[in-house]
Amino acid sequence: MAFPKGFLWGTSISAEQAEGAWNEGGKSPVQIDYAASGSASENRRIWFLNEDGSRGSVPVFGHLPKGAKYHLFDDIHYTNHTACDFYHHWEEDLDLFAEMGFTTFNTSIAWSRIYPYGVQGGVNREGVEFYRQVFTRARELGMDPVITLYKYDEPVYFEETYGGWDNRAMIDEFLAFAKVCFTEYKGLVNKWMTFNELNIIMMMGMKQNDLKRRYLEMHHQMVASAKAVIEAHKTDPDLKVGAMIAGICAFPLTPDPADVMENYRYFQKMFCYCADTQVRGEYPSFAESIRQEDGVEMVISEEDKAVLKEGKADFLGFSYYSSNCITTHEDAETGKGNMQDAVRNPYLQVSDWGWAMDPVGYKYFLHVLNDRYQVPLFDVENGLGAYDKVEADGSIHDQYRIDYLRSHLRSLKEAVEEGVNIFGYTTWGGLDLVSAGTGQMEKRYGMIYVDMDDQGHGTLERKRKDSFYYIQKVYHSNGEDLD
Repeated sequence: MAFPKGFLWGTSISAEQAEGAWNEGGKSPVQIDYAASGSASENRRIWFLNEDGSRGSVPVFGHLPKGAKYHLFDDIHYTNHTACDFYHHWEEDLDLFAEMGFTTFNTSIAWSRIYPYGVQGGVNREGVEFYRQVFTRARELGMDPVITLYKYDEPVYFEETYGGWDNRAMIDEFLAFAKVCFTEYKGLVNKWMTFNELNIIMMMGMKQNDLKRRYLEMHHQMVASAKAVIEAHKTDPDLKVGAMIAGICAFPLTPDPADVMENYRYFQKMFCYCADTQVRGEYPSFAESIRQEDGVEMVISEEDKAVLKEGKADFLGFSYYSSNCITTHEDAETGKGNMQDAVRNPYLQVSDWGWAMDPVGYKYFLHVLNDRYQVPLFDVENGLGAYDKVEADGSIHDQYRIDYLRSHLRSLKEAVEEGVNIFGYTTWGGLDLVSAGTGQMEKRYGMIYVDMDDQGHGTLERKRKDSFYYIQKVYHSNGEDLD
């Protein structure tokens, strides 16, 4: 058998994209609670009131102008407020996951449920107990949870108090949050990830022309991550704590050596800058030259260097959805994929949202990560966002999703047979939830259909798609039956 006994099969969701209940259970607001939905061609935006009372908006992950305040408007629907309502449906959802044969389950813990108003405001016991119930039930159903501490959901309180992650005070706040999680869920969770897709900060900095601030935010998050790893090992030496990086897989558009070099530089900047630092314990040799290219000066203290070295990640988690191309030539067609903009590969088909579907690139990427980092790998996110149609009899025939998953699972199996050291695979996401990039419910990833649309209309009823039964077959066979 290609996959070893104990290989982890499951799905990933996240607190802010699935839970809903945005103002229940003692939870405080997060930035994304003020975001409307976008579309296949338009990313979502955060809405606020300017100091003069006028309405304004910034892209998701953007920062408010001076004096502005987050604000909810009656004529805007905020998809994250309800999402797929995992907060009230978690028992039903976990039962469906178990029916599919999951042996793991990944979600994030909403920081704003544990420390709604920072350390000064105290621990919210209702939030702590909510996750205890979820993790306990997951274990009872045979799942070994892999849990993420932070995924795009910084409490608004921190931005209002500290200004966000460019303030070093956030490091201590995050470490306090991590300590509570490691302690409260000891025995329930033995594998953690600190920050989800930390390198997304780099992508947003390039898009929003805000690189100086973004480099500082990345540094503080990587130091916070390393301190959390150190703390986890103190709490329980058997705990494994990983980094999680957005998969950046790109190819030179042409054999022009300039394209080859540009592509490798892109990989260094967009993936390795963060992954090397977290897994190897120090900034890579090219880090300073990359910062210089962006006109950014940073002085890394000896204390921070020591923390990064001691707090190296135990494994590397990553996402992979698609690949893109890089070129130095003008007039190439733009491509899309998981927060990144590059160039479209003419040899690949694209999804409804313009993301190239590339299972061969997936196998290539697995080998690159395995060779470069030489630590256990964990595929946290892999899936296809698409429009789904509910037939008159309630069935959902999503053969396109099955085709996508099958092709990527075949590549995964081949990579494992060829020596790639990977211990788990989780689709994104097991049930339909809010897209991080567009804020849509109608961009559906799940094997479980959730009756909810982008305008907030729906019953939240769960339905099994055809892909539900495909994944069930794959997981129950430990990845052997992929047909």
